[in-house]
Amino acid sequence: MRLDQVVAQRFSLSRRQAREAVRRGRVDVDGETAVEPGLAVPPDGKIELHADRPVRRTVRTRLAVLHEDDDVLIVDKPAGLLTVPTEAREKDTLWTRAIHYLQHRYGGRPYAGIVHRLDRDTSGALVFARNRPALHALQELFRRHAIDREYVALVEGSLPDRGTFDRDLVRTPGLRRSVAKAGETGKRAVTRFETVERLARATYVSVRPETGRTHQIRVHFAASEHPILGDKVYGSPLPGGGPERAGRQLLHARRLGFAHPRTGEALAVESPLPQDFREALASLRLQTAGGPRGPRGPRPPSPPLREAKKKAPAAPALSRSRRKLPRRGR
Repeated sequence: MRLDQVVAQRFSLSRRQAREAVRRGRVDVDGETAVEPGLAVPPDGKIELHADRPVRRTVRTRLAVLHEDDDVLIVDKPAGLLTVPTEAREKDTLWTRAIHYLQHRYGGRPYAGIVHRLDRDTSGALVFARNRPALHALQELFRRHAIDREYVALVEGSLPDRGTFDRDLVRTPGLRRSVAKAGETGKRAVTRFETVERLARATYVSVRPETGRTHQIRVHFAASEHPILGDKVYGSPLPGGGPERAGRQLLHARRLGFAHPRTGEALAVESPLPQDFREALASLRLQTAGGPRGPRGPRPPSPPLREAKKKAPAAPALSRSRRKLPRRGR
């Protein structure tokens, strides 16, 4: 559970009060002060609240910190924000916010090494390295895919309980990617998914990429004719109104875990679902007709998911069609 959740429950505080207590340095976990409200802790862990402890120095920032120590800074990226500046030299990016945060908190000339990125309209957990040894260690973990990464997404249509996409990706004109066709040489990309909940016209899925290709998750689902809802590049919006017609792809990096670059101990954080994702999920649940809505929910009939192995003779091109789906009752 998140630290602020445990503090709120154990000491009868609101979530806001618990979050502020953590950020003000008034909460100890296993004898050490913790200042990250999103830190993952066991519900029965040793947690102490020191309500009268002097407030530690805080920084007013638009950066949501999930974990921070001398080597790593894990933050919660909002949708609509670039991870790093492009050739246009944008002034407001996640990286510049991290630099601003570290500079005002610790002074001097802070370092925030780029370990990985999330697409502009993808939200969730992302890690920066606070020194070069940590950067090299984390980059090596990502290179070896020794990272525990889980995304959640809302995708169009109904999917099987679980599946794997093993389809090479190639770059097409502009920023687009596509699955490789027969005779094309691409980069191997593997994405595993598991259905969390079936909804009226969509599926809520947990996604674990085994490789880290650009736009990998979005391309794989779109190529299987189950694009991520709200994806303006690779998909199409569902017909009808409602929050599920989001202004961005409903893809969220929920969990990030790895061996700490200095101590080797397991470190994991979870990013809560942002408001637009929660609203879309709630709207789709209301539209789901008939039967209990358990972890799997009712499963409407659908053709089996087509998978293509690396050496398949051909792979279907990305579908740009705007398929008409049956409307449910209002």
